[in-house]
Amino acid sequence: MFFKELALRLMKLLNAFLMTMPFAIAWFAYYAERIAEPFYNMGNWLVIALFFLLYIAFGRVYGAFWISLNRISESVYSQALAACMVNGIMYIITCLLMRHLPDIWPVLGVFAAQIVISAIWSFLAHIAFYILFPATKTIIVYDERQGMEKLIHEYGFEKKFTVIKTLTVDNCINNLDLLKNAQTVFVSGVHSHERNIILKYCVANNIMMYLIPRIGDVLMSGAQQMHMFHLPMLRVGRYNPSPWHTIAKRIFDVVSAGALFLVISPLMLITAIAIKTDGGPVFYKQRRLTQDGKEFDVLKFRSMRVDAEKDGVARLSTGDKDDRITKVGHFIRKVRIDELPQLLNIIGGSMSVVGPRPERPEIASQYVKEMPEFSLRLQAKAGLTGYAQVYGKYNTTPYDKLQMDLMYIAHPSFWEDLRIIFATIKILFVPESTEGVAEGQKTAMSGDKQ
Repeated sequence: MFFKELALRLMKLLNAFLMTMPFAIAWFAYYAERIAEPFYNMGNWLVIALFFLLYIAFGRVYGAFWISLNRISESVYSQALAACMVNGIMYIITCLLMRHLPDIWPVLGVFAAQIVISAIWSFLAHIAFYILFPATKTIIVYDERQGMEKLIHEYGFEKKFTVIKTLTVDNCINNLDLLKNAQTVFVSGVHSHERNIILKYCVANNIMMYLIPRIGDVLMSGAQQMHMFHLPMLRVGRYNPSPWHTIAKRIFDVVSAGALFLVISPLMLITAIAIKTDGGPVFYKQRRLTQDGKEFDVLKFRSMRVDAEKDGVARLSTGDKDDRITKVGHFIRKVRIDELPQLLNIIGGSMSVVGPRPERPEIASQYVKEMPEFSLRLQAKAGLTGYAQVYGKYNTTPYDKLQMDLMYIAHPSFWEDLRIIFATIKILFVPESTEGVAEGQKTAMSGDKQ
């Protein structure tokens, strides 16, 4: 296994090396001699090394090296996005070094070559991966949550997991030896007591275990390790970031939102004119909840008809099939332009750039009736983007979104905020991220129909 893992890491390093090569060629062939004060060889190699390291960093943000989790097309998309970001950064650095705008054609040529390299590497890497790591014998243990087999099929993971058995948790606990032929076990919707019994068995027998966490697990993930009474102790409390984190986050919110507002103001003006063509108002105000349950008016570009909720019932969008969405609305929702006026909410302090998305009070109250823990996401200030938006979908269940929001809250970090911001760029052009709920469904709760 050691040598297989080593081979996998070398494959990933090879990808970074190959993606760096076109930039290195363009740098030495064109840019190096044109900077204001040309480097010695060491300086040029430092520029190449910077590209290499930045590509690895952005590649990790966008999941570019997740061979086993990505389809080939997803790998190419992620790597192309990482390369695009790094090429842009390096072009800006080159502008500063040359003290004028250099020719951009070499950069475009580099990017075209990188896409070809990415496609070839992704194809060969997927073949190599499944030779090194053939599908594992997999058993699914479930209680309250079923459908893991369906998810494995939907996401194309049959090459990674061969499901040989599906067990209820009672059957599993009564005879743990049913797991002995498994290499991988999925545990879904199982309570902590039974799950811990299965976990100890899997660890003792060298079986890889994947589990879908429960709310308590996510809260515990933010626990601080300590010692008290000469005993190991875990301290768990409410969201309480350091004062420095709070100050830095607020400064970043104001500076970034203000700068972005100035840069995209022409785009916002064009969008406003397009929306106005149907005669209705440009902006749409809606009551939302932020930190500690405080209400505020979120500002959005109007994407629906003026009478979209004439019956007074709050409901989520059903996506492209929702006839309440205007023609302009369909486009601005797909590329998230409708969210841009919330930059003013961020500057005003009612929202942050990163945080749990603000929910409507009416819909939140419905969720809380069935899931009292839903209010725990109000520990942090609402955000323009967030963990659940990056890793979930519009119609991801409230329970799963809550867990993702709590994962973010459990580990407050300025660097995590930056990672989520850059990762948000990836989902802007992914249709799944804006999928609506089912026809006639008012909230994302399953079975919640009119």
